[in-house]
Amino acid sequence: MTVFQHLDFDAHETVVFAHDEPSGLNAIIAIHSSALGPAAGGCRVWTYPTEGAALADALRLSRGMTFKNAAAGLDLGGGKAVIMLAEGQKKTPELMRAFGRAVERLNGAYTTAEDVGVTPADMAEVRSQTRHVAGLATGAHASGDPSPVTATGVFQSIRTGVREVTGCEDLAGLHVAVQGLGHVGTALCDRLAAAGAQLTVADIAAARCEEARTRYGATVVAPDRIHATDCDVFAPCALGGVLSEDTIPELRARLVAGAANNQLARDDLDTALAARGITYLPDFVVNAGGIMNVAAEIAGVDDPNWVKGKLDGLQERVTEILRRAKASGKTPQAVAVEMVRERLAAAGERSVASEPAPAT
Repeated sequence: MTVFQHLDFDAHETVVFAHDEPSGLNAIIAIHSSALGPAAGGCRVWTYPTEGAALADALRLSRGMTFKNAAAGLDLGGGKAVIMLAEGQKKTPELMRAFGRAVERLNGAYTTAEDVGVTPADMAEVRSQTRHVAGLATGAHASGDPSPVTATGVFQSIRTGVREVTGCEDLAGLHVAVQGLGHVGTALCDRLAAAGAQLTVADIAAARCEEARTRYGATVVAPDRIHATDCDVFAPCALGGVLSEDTIPELRARLVAGAANNQLARDDLDTALAARGITYLPDFVVNAGGIMNVAAEIAGVDDPNWVKGKLDGLQERVTEILRRAKASGKTPQAVAVEMVRERLAAAGERSVASEPAPAT
């Protein structure tokens, strides 16, 4: 199978395979669309079972970034990078610097930042090789780890979703099942617990679960059963594909809203959720807080109110999506995709209009 025949290939503009033997780098950088501007999206470091799985992740994640950036109202295209670690291979500064050189060879077509398995310290190593990096801890306009801002956007979206679905403004006593206690999942739990929510959590790391039990009084369940928790809100904050033909029949939540990318194992499964009376807030809408924070760094914005304004706008979009879905009978996912495609189409029309007329 070629890249162009891949099930997840969606007219991607550029797919680059980067290799550096001394550092052990094997990476894929995928740029899905630059219709709205240069591509931006995080770099994921993961041990994939196959190269095909890594390619599928890069293609799906980069497409998701196009949708995320468009839905967030940002003038950025969609891109993503994955670094494939071999079994037992460790992430090293040399590896990240080699990745930085690969980003630099794209001449600004793609700006990278943190994703799963990557820290601001890693981004500092990348920055030593390229200017096209964000999520830095120090320096002019540095935005640092985007995880807390992502968590804030998800928390606010849960609150907005609960209000629209149940009419309740208060999260006190609300039962939320959080899958994944990484940087975003833990920050989300902090905000939910402060609002008085009851938490059930799961993570592959037992130490994180024990900390959540102690810190929030959370109930801990097995990672492969968290989706079946009888709760008000299910918040997937781990890897993608959790909403599948197998798991959707077992869901017992009224609302699904979380930080994980590509939560739907298949694009059409939003209808299966709707058929069960479950409201699904599209992941590419609610988890956009981090890229908003990164966008401020890319654009050189120092005003902290700029990101706050973007987060406020995010909640206006969540409200609009849910109300349009209710009025039209469509799923929130379908409505959000329509809104994104409208913006991309308008950008394409402007681009064509700005091109010089052909010589005669």
